[in-house]
Amino acid sequence: MRRPRRAQTLTALAVLAAALVLAACGSSSSSSSSSSSGSGKLSLVAYSTPKEAYAGIIPAFGNTAAGKGVTFTQSYGASGDQSRAVAAGLSADVVAFSLSPDVNRLVKSGQVAADWNTGPYKGNVTNSVVVLVVRKGNPKHITGWSDLTKKGVDVITPNPISSGGARWNVMAAYGAQIKQGKTPQQAVEYLKALFHNVSVQDKSARDALNTFTQGKGDVLISYENDAITAQQKSQSVDYVIPKQTILIENPPRSSRTRSTSRRRRRSSSS
Repeated sequence: MRRPRRAQTLTALAVLAAALVLAACGSSSSSSSSSSSGSGKLSLVAYSTPKEAYAGIIPAFGNTAAGKGVTFTQSYGASGDQSRAVAAGLSADVVAFSLSPDVNRLVKSGQVAADWNTGPYKGNVTNSVVVLVVRKGNPKHITGWSDLTKKGVDVITPNPISSGGARWNVMAAYGAQIKQGKTPQQAVEYLKALFHNVSVQDKSARDALNTFTQGKGDVLISYENDAITAQQKSQSVDYVIPKQTILIENPPRSSRTRSTSRRRRRSSSS
């Protein structure tokens, strides 16, 4: 069973901390009387998967000079839903989404700089891969993508309309077929057969994980880090890394919301 390399984890934590520092230093929600310690309140709007990571990162950030006195409001949900909410006016100082298009939506609305994906990490904070989460001992003998279309195999994956994780799953499944030498049309037919076996499509990857760990389904298509989280919580699951999978890169960014812009305009006119 493969585990993410520690170096990757430390790099992700460093970039996440940098994003929080950036927001703390430049947030319009900081108190006008704050000192150089960066006191104030920041809002974090993120997709569901990194909730446990932020539970450790935010307190650690609070122990730094830049984070002293900084408090956070936190909102977690399906990546697409969270992105649309921020674009519609939900206040956010830091956003973390599972897909670049969810960040680019905020570029179009003028809330994130167009060059967000430049720099040494290309705007991405974490890496993972798509895996197949199975029951302990793998009773259905799931070894790869071809097993997910077999009769009697109950598959769980979130809804691609709301969930960025679900879109990664679809891209991994489609790409695997192409890597196996199938035509694009055959890959589409595979997706149709796969979704014929899908019994539940939750709004987010984390909701799908909860559905699976509560006993529904034979196999869950998910992030590797979500599978590891389940194991760390003593859930009775194993996971399989398919021979063909996809590298997942997740982007965070500091953000200026429309509600912040409206506050500025009211302040300027007063």
